[in-house]
Amino acid sequence: MAHFLDRTKRIIGEDNIKKLEKSKVVILGVGGVGGFAAEAIARSGIGKIIIVDKDEIDVTNINRQIIATNSTIGRAKVEVMRDRILDINPNCEVIVHKVFIDENNIEEIIHKDIDYVIDAIDTISSKISVAVWCEKNDMKLISSMGMGNKLDPTKIKVSEIYKTNVCPLAKVMRQELKKRNVKKLKVIYSEEQPIKPIIKEEEINMRKKAPGSTAFVPSVGGLIIASQVIRDIINE
Repeated sequence: MAHFLDRTKRIIGEDNIKKLEKSKVVILGVGGVGGFAAEAIARSGIGKIIIVDKDEIDVTNINRQIIATNSTIGRAKVEVMRDRILDINPNCEVIVHKVFIDENNIEEIIHKDIDYVIDAIDTISSKISVAVWCEKNDMKLISSMGMGNKLDPTKIKVSEIYKTNVCPLAKVMRQELKKRNVKKLKVIYSEEQPIKPIIKEEEINMRKKAPGSTAFVPSVGGLIIASQVIRDIINE
């Protein structure tokens, strides 16, 4: 009988399929980047997926997030992503945490038996806390830098944080991680110069303004992350 991983098996072999089925991956944030990473992780046959996100789906998510449609507006992102993963692979064990991850709850979410952590969250303080915790505990982590205000997905690169350039978020992360003596962090980042977003009049005096986004830059970033995770797990 045909299996949904038959085509994947032709490339990586039966032994690696079994390795993926035994693997556990945590995905922090299932928005534009994390949602597509989760999608590809699920379609690759990872056996246990832990998804973490506090938000509900909003109409403004529809332009870039794989779980965002008019029918899912108002629903918790983790619940919609869980249902989608199980529809892809009913044998996958999916655990959801509808919380905002920070230094106070990391240990409750990222257990020591996790094979890989994907950081697709926006908040810098949490990104730093996750990076520090994962290095301290010798856990594999890949972190997404800024994918907003970009139009060209071909400018996305995989690198170590201290070799990045152009990306404003990566610059802040380099500075803060160096202060905390974090030696390394695998990241995806874009070498495209950020586009200055068009700001609505009512947003002019707001301290935090939402970045512009597209359907194709965050999604490509998420798929690149998934490819790195899968290849690292099977050692390719």
